[in-house]
Amino acid sequence: MSTSNFDNPNPLSNLEQWEDDILRRYPEPGPEKKKEEFRNYDSPEIDTVREFYRLNHKYQTYDNVLAKKERFLKFDQQQMPWWSAMEYLNTLVDDSDPDISLDQLQHLLQTAEAIRADGHPDWFVLTGFIHDLGKVLCLFGEPQWNVVGDTFPVGCKFSDKIVFPEFFADNPDSHDPRYNTKYGVYSHRCGLDKVHMSWGHDEYLYHITKDYLPEPALYMIRYHSFYSQHREKAYSHLLNDHDEKLFGWVDKFNPYDLYSKSPKAPVVSELKPYYEDLISKYLPETVSL
Repeated sequence: MSTSNFDNPNPLSNLEQWEDDILRRYPEPGPEKKKEEFRNYDSPEIDTVREFYRLNHKYQTYDNVLAKKERFLKFDQQQMPWWSAMEYLNTLVDDSDPDISLDQLQHLLQTAEAIRADGHPDWFVLTGFIHDLGKVLCLFGEPQWNVVGDTFPVGCKFSDKIVFPEFFADNPDSHDPRYNTKYGVYSHRCGLDKVHMSWGHDEYLYHITKDYLPEPALYMIRYHSFYSQHREKAYSHLLNDHDEKLFGWVDKFNPYDLYSKSPKAPVVSELKPYYEDLISKYLPETVSL
């Protein structure tokens, strides 16, 4: 599928606009804002978010996911040391974000350092450090709607708990009897290992790391954007007992990803030796992207 067929496939001015929208929908617990102040989708500043999800929901089809797995899971785009890959991710830095001017590497270090400060296992810290590496898909020509965004199963009916569910009316799978029923191509409590998720940085990085990290880390990576399940419980009919147990780790991870941003930049040179040692403990010397 060529991105040339799409009207403005990159409507967000920066990828963090999607994460900012998540904070709008799922604010950090506390007295600062009332719940009704969020989920306000009528304000002009989120028009780009609406357009992003219009494209995402229209084109994230079962066939799209299979095609992207066929293309990208050959891992023949780039090969480099892990730290170099993290620096490569920094080319996604966007200067237009008025709220925070940290680059991708610094955001990942903030996430990982918050996890580390709370005394979690080192593999958990490493997961926080690398969890957004899959965003390099943007550097390989993928449109934003195929890289970020809330994730969800394809091959079955789209839940009305997914943000902007009305946009699925333009998705051809919504009108295909193979895919538009509650279970679609799946079965009751079949387990998420049998379910195809919408394509993006979560799914891509899961496949890069699945042979190296503990299973809880893989759940954090693969499902940290699956908000319609771990926040709304919309797809519990597809989860098995093992999934439900492991989703506890996703719940532990997400607050660090969403709420650890700070304008104070980490000192990368001071932290680099620790993270290079951590990478060498769990991951191969180079990563194939």
